[in-house]
Amino acid sequence: MTEAQKMEFKRFAEEEMDALKVEIPRLAEQVKPVAPDNAIGRISRMDTIVNQSVAEAQLSKARVRLARLEEALKRVDEDEDFGLCLDCGEPIPMARLKVMPETAYCVDCAE
Repeated sequence: MTEAQKMEFKRFAEEEMDALKVEIPRLAEQVKPVAPDNAIGRISRMDTIVNQSVAEAQLSKARVRLARLEEALKRVDEDEDFGLCLDCGEPIPMARLKVMPETAYCVDCAE
């Protein structure tokens, strides 16, 4: 991976992390329990429960993504071979690294 590609990946990772650091507290607020007296009725209470479940899943996913991006950002600086497939040694496409920053394999070797 060239220095320019490393810089591109770092910039991408930092932007994603910044967005997640804003998103995580927002989602954490949404998963807080709602007091029964705050609900208008049974249907609105059910809507709230469904929305909380969705927010919990999104929150979990966001936390995992943030941790993976942090780890990948650390590896970019520490690992000379970052961005190279562990099996074949070929460069891992930037698009794949952006989707799965923790990956150590190209698409062909991962299958």
